[in-house]
Amino acid sequence: MNINELRIVYFIGIGGIGMSALARYFKGLGAEVHGYDKTETSLTKKLVEEGMQIHYNEDVSKIPEGVDLVVWTPAVPKEHAELQYFLKREIPVKKRSEVLGIISQNRRCIALAGTHGKTTTSSLTAHLLRAGGVDAAAFLGGIAQNCQSNCVNGQSDWVVVEADEYDRSFLRLHPEIGVISSMDPDHLDIYGDADSVHDTGYLAFAKQVSGTLYVQHSWIDYFDKTKVRSYGVEGGDYRAENLRVEDGYFVFDYKNLTQTIDNLQFPMPGRHNVENATAAISIALQVGVAPEAIRAGLLSFKGIKRRFEFIVRTEKTVYIDDYGHHPTELRAAIGAAKQLFPNRKVTGIFQPHLYTRTRDFVDGFAEALDGLDEILLLDIYPARELPIPGVTSEIIFNKMKNPNKKLIIKSNLLNELKNYDIEILMTIGAGDIDTLVEPIKKMLDNRQ
Repeated sequence: MNINELRIVYFIGIGGIGMSALARYFKGLGAEVHGYDKTETSLTKKLVEEGMQIHYNEDVSKIPEGVDLVVWTPAVPKEHAELQYFLKREIPVKKRSEVLGIISQNRRCIALAGTHGKTTTSSLTAHLLRAGGVDAAAFLGGIAQNCQSNCVNGQSDWVVVEADEYDRSFLRLHPEIGVISSMDPDHLDIYGDADSVHDTGYLAFAKQVSGTLYVQHSWIDYFDKTKVRSYGVEGGDYRAENLRVEDGYFVFDYKNLTQTIDNLQFPMPGRHNVENATAAISIALQVGVAPEAIRAGLLSFKGIKRRFEFIVRTEKTVYIDDYGHHPTELRAAIGAAKQLFPNRKVTGIFQPHLYTRTRDFVDGFAEALDGLDEILLLDIYPARELPIPGVTSEIIFNKMKNPNKKLIIKSNLLNELKNYDIEILMTIGAGDIDTLVEPIKKMLDNRQ
C-alpha cells in the first residue's frame, strides 16, 4: 500500500485522539477524509473545520464511493454496521496501529511508551527537535499547545510516535530510538495481569527497538543493563539533579555520562514532568540538537491540552484540568498542585474511566484521592465497556478515608459547586468530564 497515493480515507472512530492524528496526516497529504464517531466533540468540530466530513450515527448511506482505505479503532465494536459494510466488500480495513506502523516504517522512528508520561514526553521530544532545526513529523496522544494539534507533518527523516500499549498496538512499531517511562499495570482487560503487561507488552516492545532504548531508572532491573540507558530525577545515567522551584518554574540541572546543562527552566509543574523532560532532552542531544536550543525549547514549551492545563489562574482562584485516569497519574497531578500551591485548599472532581480499571485499581484510586482536601466523585465513564455488576464509583468512595467527600452525578455538578469555596480546583479524568470545563470556567469567572 502506497500511503501517499490514497485518495479517499475513511475513519471509524475518527474522534479518538490517535485516530484524529492520522486523519490530519492524510488530510495533509491531500486525501479526502471522511469518518464516523459516536458523539460530536470539540475535536470533531475542529476536524470538520479543517475540511473533513464526519457524521454521528451508524449509517452506511453516508459512506462515500471510492474509499481506498478504512482505518478502524478497536474501541468501536466489530459488529458496527459501517465496519461490516467495508469487510463484506473487501475494502482494505486496517487498525490505527497498523497504519501508524506503515507510515513510520520508512522513516527514523522515535517511539515513546509507558503507562504514564508518554504524551508529554513525545510532545516535548517533537518540540525540542523542531526547536533545534530538525523538521520531525509527530503523532501525539494529546493536543500540543504549541502547534494546537496532535499531528505534525514534518519533512525530515525523523518521526516521533506516541506508542500506545492498549491492544499491544505498539508492537506494530520498529523504532530506532525508544523510551519506556513506566510499566505500571493497566489495560488488564487486554493483558490479564501485571506479569503479562511486562512480558508480552513492554519487554516485547523493547525488542522492537533497533537502536537506543531509554528506560526510567526504577524499571531498569527488568532489562539487560548493558543494552539500555537509564534516566530519571536524581537517578539513572541520564538524569535531572538539583530540582527546585523558582519564580513559578521548575529549575534543574541535566547530566549524562559526558555533559551537563545547568539551570534549565521548565514551565510544566511536577517532578514527573521533569523526568519526562530528562528523556526528551536525552533524545534531542542524541539526534544532534544543541544544548542552547534545548534550553530555549524547554522554556517555550506550552504543554498539552488536558495535561495539568491551567484553565483559570488568578490570585484568588486556580482551576486545573487533567486527563489522569490511573492512580499513579492522580497522585502525580495532585502532588504537583500541592507543591505549586502549598497551604491552599485543593478541591478535586474525578470521573473514573472504565469499569475494569475501576475494579482493578479501586484501592489505588481511593488512596490517591485522599490526597485532596475535598473530593467530588462522579459516575464511571464506560467508554467501550458494558457495566460490571457491583462496580460503581461507590466502591472507590467507600474505601476513601477523606471525610470531605461526596458522590454526585455529572448533571448536578455545577449546582453542587456553587456551595464550595474554591481556592484550587481540579477536574481529573479521561471520559467526557472535559465537557464540564467551559461551564466551570464560566462559573468561576463570574465569581471574580
